Parts: sequence; C-alpha cells; structure tokens
Amino acid sequence: MWHLLEPLHAVLYYAPEAFEEAAALGFDTRERWPSYFPYRAAPLGEIGPRQVASAFYSFSPRMVAEHVEPAWRIASPGAVLEARTRAVDRAYRALFGDQVDSPELAEAAALARRAAEAADTAARPLAAANAALPWPQAPHLQLWRAATILREHRGDGHLAALLLAGLDPVESLVSFAAIGAASVERFESRGWTRGEWAAARDRLTARGLVDEDGTATEEGRALRHRVERHTDQLAAGPWQSLGPDGVDRLAGLLGDYWVAVLGSGLLPSETTLGIGKV
Repeated sequence: MWHLLEPLHAVLYYAPEAFEEAAALGFDTRERWPSYFPYRAAPLGEIGPRQVASAFYSFSPRMVAEHVEPAWRIASPGAVLEARTRAVDRAYRALFGDQVDSPELAEAAALARRAAEAADTAARPLAAANAALPWPQAPHLQLWRAATILREHRGDGHLAALLLAGLDPVESLVSFAAIGAASVERFESRGWTRGEWAAARDRLTARGLVDEDGTATEEGRALRHRVERHTDQLAAGPWQSLGPDGVDRLAGLLGDYWVAVLGSGLLPSETTLGIGKV
C-alpha cells in the first residue's frame, strides 16, 4: 500500500503547480528544497531547524537550517498549508483530468481516509500534525491528505525502527545505499559531507555491517531487513482496521492514479526512498 500511496503524496514536491504556489509565497524555486521543507513541516507549526531535523531525521542539520531558518519569515505555516492545498488541487486536476470527479476516486478517498483515521499517532509527530488538520471537502484532496497521514505514520515508525537498530541519521543512509536502494550520489541530496559519509561508513564497517567498499555484508543486509520488517509491523494498524477486503479494494482503485503519476515523469527515476529495492 505504501508503494501505491507514496507517489500520490510525493506529487507535492515535484509538480510545477506546487513550485508556482511556492513562488507566489516568495520561496526560491530554482530547486525543490526551499519549498520542500516548509511544505512538509508546516503542519508542525512555526518550529525551528532543530525540531525539523529531528522529525525528518536523515537530512543534515545544516541543510535543514539553511531552508527552515528563513521559511517562516517568507510565509507563515498557515499560508504554506493553504498553498499546498491549492498545489495538490491543481496538480491532481492536471494529472487525473475528469477522473478527479469520478465515483472511483471518491470511493478510494473514502477508504484511504478510513485507514488514515484509524492510524495511532502516539509518538508520531508528523502523522499527528497532519491528522490534526481539518479534512478538505473534495474527494481528491481527501485522498492526498490520507496518503500523507499514512506515509508520515509509516515514516515516523521507520525512525523508531532505525533507532532500535542503532542507526543514526547518516548511518541510516549509508546502510541503505549499501544494499543498493539507491546510488551514493543520490543520497548526497541529504546534505551530508563526504567526510561525514565516510565516518559513518567506517562506524558501520567496525560493526561488521558494511565492507570497506561500502557494500553491505550479510549481517548488514539482515539488519536492514529487520528495519523494514519492524517498519511494516509498526505501520500495519491502519490496514488491519480497514480489513483485507477494504485493502484489496483500495489497491485496485488506486492503480490508475498511481500509473498516471508515475507516467507523468514528474517523479525522479531514482529516489532515496528505495521503492522496489528492499
């Protein structure tokens, strides 16, 4: 379900409509990061770089500070939330056309919302912040909101799994790259220096998790497998609440929208999320 829903959420960070809305607020849109951080962090309110770095985990604190420190001087969290709703509305209409108003999308939105509302958000700050926002009226916006709550619910649980595995922010990336989830060059987008990356690789090598060439050992692959298993277990609640029939129905309904997003070319072909690699 995460594989189906993640692209529907991620449209916000790549669609031209999202950049246009961010530019209208005054954000630099020559790259995606100046709008990514406020768009994703806005539900948390006017918090600082340290709190955002904690919630986002795998980004270098320097990179977070670069984009978060000026963010709320450019636009308030409330204004950013309004802009992201407009961005998703416009992007979905461009991607899905007449399907935006179809009964199939409305049914998918209702099922996804049921799952999202069943998510336990205790100790999950990003999921809780998004779940606390008022639900929009339009079904396609409800679908995006539900996808966002569910992906942040899973992501918050993923951080717990990384902590249990003893992987700090940069080690979590090095170990993920080590199993081939994405290239090391792609992970450079998270803002860590080569020295910090090398130091993390050395720490993982000392633990027997990574070879000197950066490739995961058998033990390293097993650890990453446990991380993903724990993440799945922690993310299971909403889907158990929906039940097998509801999950199957939602999966079937999401197919056309998933294909439309992937076929649009908006999302990069290689991401640090490692879709299909774990």
